[in-house]
Amino acid sequence: MPPHDTTTAVAPPPTDTVLTVDGLGVTVSGGLPAVRDVSLTVRRGESLGLVGESGSGKSLTCRSVLGVLPAGCEVARGRITLGGRRPSPDEEGADSRERPEAELTALSRKQWNAVRGSRIGAVFQDPASYLNPSLTVGRQLAEQLRVTQGLSRSAARARSVALFAEVGLHRPHEVFDQYPHELSGGMLQRVLIAVAVSCAPELLIADEATTALDVVVQAEILELLQRLRSEHGLALLHVTHDLAIVAESCDRVLVMYAGEIVEEGPTQEVLGAPAHPYTEALLRVASLGTWGRRQLDVIPGRPPEAGAELPGCRFAERCPVAAPQCSAAPVALFPAGEGRRARCLRAAGLIDDPRASLPRTADETPHATEGADHA
Repeated sequence: MPPHDTTTAVAPPPTDTVLTVDGLGVTVSGGLPAVRDVSLTVRRGESLGLVGESGSGKSLTCRSVLGVLPAGCEVARGRITLGGRRPSPDEEGADSRERPEAELTALSRKQWNAVRGSRIGAVFQDPASYLNPSLTVGRQLAEQLRVTQGLSRSAARARSVALFAEVGLHRPHEVFDQYPHELSGGMLQRVLIAVAVSCAPELLIADEATTALDVVVQAEILELLQRLRSEHGLALLHVTHDLAIVAESCDRVLVMYAGEIVEEGPTQEVLGAPAHPYTEALLRVASLGTWGRRQLDVIPGRPPEAGAELPGCRFAERCPVAAPQCSAAPVALFPAGEGRRARCLRAAGLIDDPRASLPRTADETPHATEGADHA
């Protein structure tokens, strides 16, 4: 897939492109391709959603950006560039620091340690697993500030308390001296967000950051992330399977299936008129999968195994509108309107009639429950 064009009149200035992923390929288990030719950009102040079923490759993509791939996985091809930032003359403070462009796939372990945490922050699904249970949460944040910013002990404590207050923790002075087990899941997630933004990163990655939270706390955390994005000009990469989060929080969305991007574009346009049958299927499952029905709605079939080489579209075997040519040769990302692309030969027709491509109910799908995955 060709890289995104950042030279046209509608593209932002180079200093505003925070992250560029170009042709990323990730392999697992000795060379099996799990992520295939993924390209994306995230701009300063923008929220990009990366959505798909479990196993679609979205988390491997974001962990490649963080340089924390699981054992047995490696970046086999492509480039990941953290865009440089040149502040304007009237900017002041930590957010306006000069930050050179960095090619992340070429970094040594020592260089990675200098980038991760200072220029890229991350918030994951289970915050407790990323905090030391034997240390107070305040000490853990303060120690990071002392190491990365050279603050004194008292200054690091004061800055930590201020950060805890900024992320909405009540009585932040008391929270500073508490251990992880003394805090609720929502409070722990706020602590981890404080850690993630403490060094004024350019990019914040939220990988299923609200999945384990109840709906009220989830809404509060999403609101917090949006506020921090607005106030600090963060580039925000949301990795999720939840289309409701994408609809509420993301300016643009990329839909992944079986290691590939199958659709991309402005969020409201993609969710309002999907150009790929897989996107339409995700929307149908999200809107109709309720306990009030005789059975839950599903996407029939299973994704291809990791590393499986298929001659054509990787969704063809599950697609109810697939034609013979869909399985005959690789399908590229076709233009599907301004700022939109879709990996489907019928993209234009699906946009014109987005609800006609798939059966409306599970009852109309004869084998809907055979080997099916929930989105």
